Amino acid sequence: MLQIENLYKAYGTRSVLADLNLHIQPGEVYGLLGANGAGKTTTINILCNLLQADRGVIKINNQPLSPATKPFLGVAPQDNLLYKALSCRENLDFFAKIYGLSPKQRRIRVQYCLEAVNLLDRATSPVETLSGGMQRRLNIAIALVHQPKLLILDEPTTGLDLEARYEIWDLVRQLQQQDMTILLTTHFLDEAERLCKRIGILREGTIIAEGTLGELRRLIPAVEIVVIQTSQEEEAIARGQKYNFAYRRYGNDLAFWLPEVLELKEIIDRFTGIPIDGISCHPVGLEHIYLEVTQGKYSTQNYGSPK
Repeated sequence: MLQIENLYKAYGTRSVLADLNLHIQPGEVYGLLGANGAGKTTTINILCNLLQADRGVIKINNQPLSPATKPFLGVAPQDNLLYKALSCRENLDFFAKIYGLSPKQRRIRVQYCLEAVNLLDRATSPVETLSGGMQRRLNIAIALVHQPKLLILDEPTTGLDLEARYEIWDLVRQLQQQDMTILLTTHFLDEAERLCKRIGILREGTIIAEGTLGELRRLIPAVEIVVIQTSQEEEAIARGQKYNFAYRRYGNDLAFWLPEVLELKEIIDRFTGIPIDGISCHPVGLEHIYLEVTQGKYSTQNYGSPK
């Protein structure tokens, strides 16, 4: 559905996208992760024809990016594009008209989209009376009103409370069940874990790791993460290295990477003689992979010693 080949964009002497390659299959929810400045917004702006790439090839639905591919793309930006004084129905009808839908098509699509985002009962309500979660759902409905083949959701749950986040997640799952192709950017790693079939991690304008969560886990030489609280951290680190446990710090937490799953008693036995105030075991999660990759520690060659 989306093919990006060797996409390059620079501002002066600073490159923002460095030969970016990205392929998204039809019906796939793809999560694009990266720190601020990694190139996510630039990529979206180029897809939307708001910026011109310096070089590279982009195809949407097997057609080169051009004004003719505009109907294939729906975009729900992080900042809602809504007219607050207009009702939900009026907002949808306005944007449907911009996309060139006939009056009959507009009536059908507006009704469908209101139902799809569960806002039919608020069809005549001014946007300014809606909650933040409702406004975000309406923002997504506007991106869907012209029946695009590729939907871009740019940080769709930023600024929402937990209940509203769950509502957006449910909506994304419903769209996924309808075989909608979705490119999702987010800073919430649990969101990417729950919603995305594949995940790409962007750093300095390049995808440096990509795959399903299972495939990404195989990049990390650990099957379990053990967090230990102790007053003798240096001694614990030395003991862990004796058993080939690489260590990392996640905030104030001292964590060890276990190359095999051990019973809790076996782990405690490895640290006999060192006072342990607390210990917890965790599966390798996207947050561990993301930090390893984006902080420059990731290497396909060597994990011999902590960095």
